[in-house]
Amino acid sequence: MSDLTGELIDNRYLLKRVVAAGGMATIYFALDLRLDRPVAVKIMHPHLANDEDFVGRFIREAKAAAALAHPNIVAIQDQGWNEGGVPAVFIVMEYIEGFTLRDVIAEQGALGVNESLRYFAPVLSAMSAAHKNGILHRDIKPENILISKDGRVKVADFGLAKGAQLGSTLTVESSVILGSVSYLSPEQVERGLSDMRSDVYSLGIVLFEMLTGKKPFDGESPIQIAYMHVNQSVAAPSTLNPAIPAELDEIVMKATANNPDKRFKDAGEMHEQTLAVLTKLDPKRRQMSLELDIPIPRGKSPKGKREKRDKFDIIKNITTQLDLKRGKEMHETSGTAKGKRKVSTRVKRNRAIALLIVLLIIGTSWYGISGSGNKIAIPSLAGMSQTQAASTVAELGLKIGQIQEVFSEDVPKGKVITSNPPGGGRVEVAGEVLLIVSKGKDRIKVPELIGLTVEDATAALKSKNLKIGRVSEKYNYTLEAGLIIDGNPPSGSPVRKDSSVDLIISKGPEQVELSNFEGKTSDQAQSELTAAGLIVNSNYEYSETVPIGTVISQTPSDVSTVGKGEKIELVISKGPSKIFIPNVYSLSKLAATKILEDLGFKVEFKYIANKKTVTDMVPKSGTAVTPGSTVTITLG
Repeated sequence: MSDLTGELIDNRYLLKRVVAAGGMATIYFALDLRLDRPVAVKIMHPHLANDEDFVGRFIREAKAAAALAHPNIVAIQDQGWNEGGVPAVFIVMEYIEGFTLRDVIAEQGALGVNESLRYFAPVLSAMSAAHKNGILHRDIKPENILISKDGRVKVADFGLAKGAQLGSTLTVESSVILGSVSYLSPEQVERGLSDMRSDVYSLGIVLFEMLTGKKPFDGESPIQIAYMHVNQSVAAPSTLNPAIPAELDEIVMKATANNPDKRFKDAGEMHEQTLAVLTKLDPKRRQMSLELDIPIPRGKSPKGKREKRDKFDIIKNITTQLDLKRGKEMHETSGTAKGKRKVSTRVKRNRAIALLIVLLIIGTSWYGISGSGNKIAIPSLAGMSQTQAASTVAELGLKIGQIQEVFSEDVPKGKVITSNPPGGGRVEVAGEVLLIVSKGKDRIKVPELIGLTVEDATAALKSKNLKIGRVSEKYNYTLEAGLIIDGNPPSGSPVRKDSSVDLIISKGPEQVELSNFEGKTSDQAQSELTAAGLIVNSNYEYSETVPIGTVISQTPSDVSTVGKGEKIELVISKGPSKIFIPNVYSLSKLAATKILEDLGFKVEFKYIANKKTVTDMVPKSGTAVTPGSTVTITLG
């Protein structure tokens, strides 16, 4: 693919440099001019853009990743076709400044147990979320695992993704060609079929490579490697690195079993076992979870007053004991000091400690009785419906107060965006929780623009907080030059505020040369005028001078060009208004009938005796009559 550096895609993304290239697409570092932020723009190679299967697979990648909101999955921000410049099918992704897991393995070789699991746990977390949403990746490999400079691990490239909303399974050929053979499961190689267990197999191969620094199978050609995946079992990583514990051997062996039924059923199950191994290897390590920890609300205790009294009794006892101790110390001091009232350093220290203890107990008592410790913790209500949120709050003895509705690009209409206090905050017993609920996406309907001038269309769009995008011209038979034919998006379409609407402006009808067909046959006139894109209306009149079937007149006839699609009126001769009846006396019935009908007459018959020749006719031969008249012949 030619380098598109410097191109402006979709009138928004300025391509700055190439950062990666593959068999299907090239990825550019770009600048989003609208939001002034760096992005990664993935552009399909032009020779594939004409293939519907490849384009569908490319778009499927965008849909697959966009359907997943997870911190360890590269976020998809936009997708489309560049219509204003160089033709391009593109996907816009968040830009991850860093390197790939392939770079790490190439530089370090075997990563060791702790570092391998540090990189691998977020990958499993991402794939667990994908499998939970019914989406397969089908191309898991170190090249598709990105690591940002701040250490965040991201799974990328869902180009071979499959799910209920994403399309059907790939064929064997396309899967082998597009996937990486070193990470393909046996069933993908043999039958071209895949499910979540196929992703698990690829994850097991990646973990093996991280632990050992090598792929389990290597060969001179992809066919040899694929054969090994089908006919051989992956060895335990500890055979190459004895420092690897048996628990990790078990995970790799189970994930890479040749029989899919013997593997983990999905990445979630593999994730759980891996976290268990992490906990066993490092019990002090606090394992992170994406689940929300909701504090258990404090209920009303009938012993509350007693607990309060007991706490103050403790304070009183401590104070009394400290006073007794201080008195004893003062007595001892007075005995040795012979009447001097000087307080020792130890007494001062003990007084300070006593005061600190008293203040601590008083503060703790206040926190539990009157302070925020006596308040109820609010769980996260984000994403719930108003009914669900009200039910959750009611279970805590609280109620819903004011509900504020705001537009949101991310949260569906009717769902809770956040609350006040937010999740994790606290509120008084029997207090109120305020909700901020989504009104859905803020969309404006494109106004009716057809038939307006550019100036009027500009004003109509501006009144709706929209603006004009690209302007193109097109011939039109119904609207005069300068008027709007259509817009894109069309009138009535919902769009975001400040969106651009492309306009198609009429150039008027296309002009074609007009010939004069007077004196020429009607067939020739009809054929040439229709071929030129004109509409022909034909009228027929009698003419004493113009032969039948010939054009008498044409309107218009005094111009050299007319607009394509215009109407041309032709008057065609029906021949003379009167014709003479020929003499068919003594002819047979058949011969007389043919002559008369060829001239356009209608023939009727009378019979006398058994003779079969014409003996009389009405009107008489030589009479001038209107074409189509009836002639009665007598056979006798």
